[in-house]
Amino acid sequence: MKLQAAQHIGQNTFTAYGEGYVSVNTVRYTDNLIVLPDQLIPDWTLATFGALGLADFELLATLDAEIILFGTGKQLRFPRPELMRPLIAVQKGLDVMDIHAACRTYNVLINEGRKVAAALIFS
Repeated sequence: MKLQAAQHIGQNTFTAYGEGYVSVNTVRYTDNLIVLPDQLIPDWTLATFGALGLADFELLATLDAEIILFGTGKQLRFPRPELMRPLIAVQKGLDVMDIHAACRTYNVLINEGRKVAAALIFS
């Protein structure tokens, strides 16, 4: 699906998504990825969803974002509660959703000027 969000010059936006991929500014990605308005972090973790560890969430806690959209693949899956500790310690919100919903929500929030990050797990 192609997304038609208002493009802010110099900001990363999702321009498409489909089975096993997302496009950011028309560049296609198929591996785990973090997207912020001014930064991309490709391959932010090599872990599958079930193998995510505390270090993966410690990295999320360092992001310059007030809310993190956690795209968990095709289906909605919640991380183990102990993985949330780094985010709770720095008072950052984590919204869990499938990848496609994370892409759409991210675009809406950056268009509102919000400090948001999308952390996407493809497997």
